[in-house]
Amino acid sequence: MTQETPLLDIRDLSVHFHVYGGVLKVLDRINFHVLPGERVGLVGETGCGKTTTMKTILRVLPSPPANIPGGEIFFQERDVLKMSQRELVHMRGQGISMIFQDPTAALNPVFSIGQQLTAVIRYASPENRNLNKNQLRERALQALRQVALADPERLLDSYPVQLSGGMRQRVCIGMALATQPGLLIADEPGTALDVTIQDQVLRLLQNLVEQRGNSFILITHTLGIVRQMTDRVYVMYAGNMVEVAPTRRLFTNPLHPYTQGLMDAVPRLTGGGISEGIPGRIPDYMDPPSGCRFSSRCPHAMPVCSREKPPVFRVEGPADESHEVACFLYDDAQKVSNYKAEAVPV
Repeated sequence: MTQETPLLDIRDLSVHFHVYGGVLKVLDRINFHVLPGERVGLVGETGCGKTTTMKTILRVLPSPPANIPGGEIFFQERDVLKMSQRELVHMRGQGISMIFQDPTAALNPVFSIGQQLTAVIRYASPENRNLNKNQLRERALQALRQVALADPERLLDSYPVQLSGGMRQRVCIGMALATQPGLLIADEPGTALDVTIQDQVLRLLQNLVEQRGNSFILITHTLGIVRQMTDRVYVMYAGNMVEVAPTRRLFTNPLHPYTQGLMDAVPRLTGGGISEGIPGRIPDYMDPPSGCRFSSRCPHAMPVCSREKPPVFRVEGPADESHEVACFLYDDAQKVSNYKAEAVPV
């Protein structure tokens, strides 16, 4: 059986930021892919590079200071890093949409919801530019109705400041889906909301993704949401992908010490005390360690961890459940794992 071609395929991507005092080496040769119709989670601590990765896909990082010294990004088998400005506009209009974590910052306060939503629809494709004012307004109303907003006619004439946080986030979701993208990226879509509204927004987003069959990337700190909404999970630490596995397998059997630390930090309904978290801090991106970036915080660190960057080891599991981990603990040569592993290209 031939392997399905990824909708999005990131290969050995590095991103640096030239700032006063030096160069921040944020992303370090990461690999990431999303298949058509697949729902993928991306988890990790604040500052590990999750949002930077997604903004690089959309080519919206300011340059300077951002610089891409190496790597490739393919969307629908086309190299995003070599696209012209016109091709990028088309990709952002019909290929990829992103829901940012702060709806207040994502919406312009001086334009009404209707003005912003119709502008997104109009410039999503050349065909939409021929729509008249009434047709654009009807499309905008449909976008608000699909995200279960009451009285959409009134909302179109309202300004962001007149809406609650949950309503603004629903508007952002409707705006992202109005262009019918092939890939939807949601960056912490419930961060600015209270837990009840957050649950409503996430359930709405999950239902819309399932109905439309979109490929979906969910960036979040909340492991429970990842477990509920995704098919496969990438775990990111300090600009490196340290583990990737099907969601069920990752939660059943986390392998990387960092992933295990994240799991242990989740409060449990059965009690057991308050987690102490993972000791230490992420490394300085201006002078990152030459070996494993997690080695200074890892309870299982070995001498080799501080000298060499670990390759990715593919751990054998059930059929069609590839589980990969970047950790020397799963190197047969170290004789410390009960799993049989084979190295794959980094």
